[in-house]
Amino acid sequence: MSRIVRAALFQTGWTGDKESMILAHEQAARGAAAQGARVMCFQELFYGPYFGITQDAKYYDYAESADGPIVRRFAALARELGLVLVLPIYEEDMPGVYYNTAVVVDADGTVLGKYRKHHIPHLDKFWEKFYFRPGNLGYPVFETAVGKVGVTICYDRHFPEGWRALGLGGAEIVFNPNASKPGLSNRLWELEQPAAAAANQYFVGVPNRVGLEDNEYGSEAVDFYGTSYFADPQGNFVGDLGSKTEEQLLVRDLDLDVIRAVRNDWQFYRDRRPDAYDAIVAP
Repeated sequence: MSRIVRAALFQTGWTGDKESMILAHEQAARGAAAQGARVMCFQELFYGPYFGITQDAKYYDYAESADGPIVRRFAALARELGLVLVLPIYEEDMPGVYYNTAVVVDADGTVLGKYRKHHIPHLDKFWEKFYFRPGNLGYPVFETAVGKVGVTICYDRHFPEGWRALGLGGAEIVFNPNASKPGLSNRLWELEQPAAAAANQYFVGVPNRVGLEDNEYGSEAVDFYGTSYFADPQGNFVGDLGSKTEEQLLVRDLDLDVIRAVRNDWQFYRDRRPDAYDAIVAP
C-alpha cells in the first residue's frame, strides 16, 4: 500500500494587521484539514508584512520567542486538527537577537523544534541583515506524524549544500517558505526547487507570498508572484502551480513510496563522493 500524505501550502498577501493575518492562516489550516491534509506549511514570516523592503527598527516588534503566543496558538490548532504545521516566524532569541525561523509542530501539538534561516541576503528591498542573524542550528530533520520533515527558508534555496544536508538527514518532505518577487529570481523559481527535489530524491513544498503589499509600503512595495507548488523526487510538479496573483490554498497528495523507487533507480546517495568535495566547504 502506498504511503500517501496529503499536504497543503497557503499563499496570501499582507492584510494590513497581524491579527487578521493570523485569522486567515487559522482559516486556511481548517480548510486544509477539512480536505484531508495532514501536513501544512505557511509562507515566510507568515503573520506580518515582508519587512525586508525597508530597514526600520519598528518591525522588531513582530519578533517573539519560538514558544511565544503565536506558536502556542497554532500548536493548539495543530492538536485540534491533527495537522503537522510548519510555522515561519520572526524569532526573538533575546532582546536584539533575532532570527528568521520556522517552528515545526507535530499533529498532537508537540513543538518538535525549529530551523533558523542560514543564508541572509542584503540587497535592494531584501535588507535582511538588518533584521536577522544567520541560523546556527544546522539542518534538523523532524520525525513527524507524516514522516521526516525538513525546512529551508527562501534565500537558502540558492545553496545546494543545505538541500543535501537534509537528504543525508533522512528528510522525505522539505518545505521552503518564501517571500519572492519578480526580477532575478523568476527563472530560478522554476528551476531550483524541482532540481533540488530530483538531486536529493525527496518531495519539496514551496509556499510563496502573493500580491502587492502597498498597504504597508506604498510606492516602495513589491508584487510577490505566488505560484506556490510541490515538486516530487523526479523533479516534476505535483499538480498545478498556485496563482500568480491571488490568495490560494493548495492541497496535494504526495506518495512517499516514490522516494524509495526513485532512489533504487538512481543511486545518488550510494555513488556520492564526500572524500572529493573538500573544496566545496573551504572558507
